[in-house]
Amino acid sequence: MPVPVPQQRSAPAAETSHGDLTLLVIEDDPAGTTITVPELSAAAGTRVRIRTARNLTEAARLLTDDVDCILLDLALPLTGGGAGPATPTAEAGTSGTGTGTGTGTGTGAGTADSGSPPEPVSERAGELAALTHVLGIAPLHAVLALTAQDDTELAAEAVRVGAQDYLFRGELDARVLSRAIRYAVERKRADIAQHQLTESRLRAQENARLERGLLPTPLLDGSGLSFAARYRPGRSRALLGGDFYDVVRTPDGTVHAMIGDVCGHGPDEAALGVELRIAWRALTLAGLCGDELLSTLQQVLEHERQSEEIFATLCTVDIAPDGRRAGLCLAGHPAPLLARHGLPARLLPYQDGGPALGLLPRARWPRRQVELGGAWSLMMYTDGLIEGRVGTGGSERLGQDGMVAMVNSRLEQGLAGEELLEAAVAEVRELNGGELTDDVAVLLLGRDPERIRRWGGSAPRSHPASSVAGRPLGVQRPPL
Repeated sequence: MPVPVPQQRSAPAAETSHGDLTLLVIEDDPAGTTITVPELSAAAGTRVRIRTARNLTEAARLLTDDVDCILLDLALPLTGGGAGPATPTAEAGTSGTGTGTGTGTGTGAGTADSGSPPEPVSERAGELAALTHVLGIAPLHAVLALTAQDDTELAAEAVRVGAQDYLFRGELDARVLSRAIRYAVERKRADIAQHQLTESRLRAQENARLERGLLPTPLLDGSGLSFAARYRPGRSRALLGGDFYDVVRTPDGTVHAMIGDVCGHGPDEAALGVELRIAWRALTLAGLCGDELLSTLQQVLEHERQSEEIFATLCTVDIAPDGRRAGLCLAGHPAPLLARHGLPARLLPYQDGGPALGLLPRARWPRRQVELGGAWSLMMYTDGLIEGRVGTGGSERLGQDGMVAMVNSRLEQGLAGEELLEAAVAEVRELNGGELTDDVAVLLLGRDPERIRRWGGSAPRSHPASSVAGRPLGVQRPPL
């Protein structure tokens, strides 16, 4: 059916379009088509290149990337060179484009993989077969449907199926056509952008749920120890980094704590950190400790790492059931900070520590005995906490000595537990002049005989530390 002759009208300057557009007209009577580039340009104030296809097979050949919009006559029969059956719109969005966009989202049309039940087949599906086929072969192109003036129901159905707009033959002129082309192109771009944004949000939500589920759940029931933690990944918009930690209590009453750091900050390092944490928990519950446990963890690291240059530092502590003594193993990791009741905090000895996991094939990690006392707090941390910049111009790092002084000043203020960790991390960020680029993990274990008596010899149930919207949250537990 021929496309009518556009009437000659001058478009206002405000409606002019900057940049050329290419329109593919699909109708079965090209001899009756009198739309020409000079006429449309002069009438609408824009340059529009026009291509004409007599059937769907020819349209598929002319449909190149430089085509901006398609004008399809809905009366076009689904014939002409074996066009084949119409492609369902929902499938069109998955045809090698990666956008999943084959329908106009602004009109209530569905998109591929939306999870919604399929809509009932329209009674006029046969009249829209050509349109459905075009949407299948051109999921990224804007489509205008051309129909008779008295068939508003078919025109609305065409938009619902996936066309960006419709035009009536009797009202078509150069100004209307020019505006419709520009509107359809911009609307299609908006549809694609909205669909990509929705997919990105869904992926981000799924990743957040996955990463949150990989954070540890401390197992401390019956230990009488308090627990607090802070975790802040260095990666932007991430919940999980290469730092990892865990705390479990074995059946004999011993509390085992671990904190580690995989070199690097990417998702591969985060995944390796999770593997090492889970392996540590399994080995600990199986009864391994000290050098035997670390040697096995090194084997796990060597098998799972992406490169032989990847290594991990680790600090493990096993606290005796009476809470007064602990065994300490260091694998290239900073020594923990111990604060006894009424005394300033100090670093535990670093001597007799072993190398980081993955550096030496037959390394050994001696276990050092540490006296904790009756009431104490033990802070374990990764190097992200001590490598922040300080001083004028940020030329110096905080270091372990700076961290000890900072913690002692907070202890003098009476801070403990969650408040102590929150204040320490906040001060490190402030001294650094902004967000820390490295992952930061800090955990605090404590023993208070008065608190143990108050709780009847046991502590409340532990909960995992988590991170929401990039802002980490610690475990809500009573302060020491």
